[in-house]
Amino acid sequence: MNTQIFKTSQTFEFESGQKVQNLEIGFHTYGKLNANKDNVVWVCHALTANSDVLDWWKGLFGTNDYFNPEEHFIVCANILGSPYGTTNPLSENPVTGQPYYLAYPQYTVRDIVNGHRLLAEHLKINDIEILIGGSLGGQQAMEWGIIEPDRIKNLILIATNARHSPWGIAFNESQRLALTADRTFYSNTPDGGQKGLKAARSIALLSYRGYKTYTVSQQDDDDNISDDHRASSYQNYQGQKLVNRFNAYSYWYLSKAMDSHNVGRNRKGVEKALSLIKAKTLVIGIKSDVLFPVEEQQYLFRHIPKSAFAELDSFYGHDGFLIETEALTNIITSFFKTDVKGKIIELQRIA
Repeated sequence: MNTQIFKTSQTFEFESGQKVQNLEIGFHTYGKLNANKDNVVWVCHALTANSDVLDWWKGLFGTNDYFNPEEHFIVCANILGSPYGTTNPLSENPVTGQPYYLAYPQYTVRDIVNGHRLLAEHLKINDIEILIGGSLGGQQAMEWGIIEPDRIKNLILIATNARHSPWGIAFNESQRLALTADRTFYSNTPDGGQKGLKAARSIALLSYRGYKTYTVSQQDDDDNISDDHRASSYQNYQGQKLVNRFNAYSYWYLSKAMDSHNVGRNRKGVEKALSLIKAKTLVIGIKSDVLFPVEEQQYLFRHIPKSAFAELDSFYGHDGFLIETEALTNIITSFFKTDVKGKIIELQRIA
């Protein structure tokens, strides 16, 4: 299915006060809105994904999966600054007639959510029955649940946090150092910063997986080699794979957006902000996640009023939310069989 494009006619203003004219948002929809308009499942995607959720979240979203187009009207929007259909640093700046590159406005997770809200209005969606996201996607879903608490009925937050941690920001800054160490990053060309992007992705992978994951999947079989290790090849392969489908400028801005995430900003603190969420909320943590440790999801569980918590025991680390779809299906199925009714019900290690 091809990406659809929503072209806004109004000026889009960022939190910073900067503006973009004629913002475009790429998106996918699957299925149809039912007569009661209560079957909307909105997916917020993570850092370098796109809006084709049936492609990248197979096993959870698909014809024969828990979230399917027969029962649900599934929507996923490409986020601000991402190069899969939405206005991004490689888009034409109407002021100069050239791509924005580093003149693109710096934006926040709240800005991303405001883009989603424009698309929801365009699609004539009033209520969202289920809003789901993992990682940066979870940060978006959480923000939306705070901004419009009456609109979001059920919220699923996976491997995410209420504010991005110093640990996470340090990982992102290390990646940006890799990007800017590549002098072509400042060349203002579409392929600028590709070597830096490859290195940045290699750094990121270390936070997405973990010691055990690499030991199991990238261990050398030959005890006699002293170079050309499997883990080295893997890092190079994955780095180049991202270079082939992404750009350094979008990556830089998206990492900055993730760093901006703090639901307590201008809301009298994090706990106050989380208390505004009215949705029945499922919070899922991954036991082996080093980037978003499970303590962060336990914090959400303690401070979101109608919430339940489940811990996923996976050796895949942070990437487990994309891989362990059968376990996620079991957790989500159990959650929707549970009547929260304002009480806190803890779902421990359903996997």
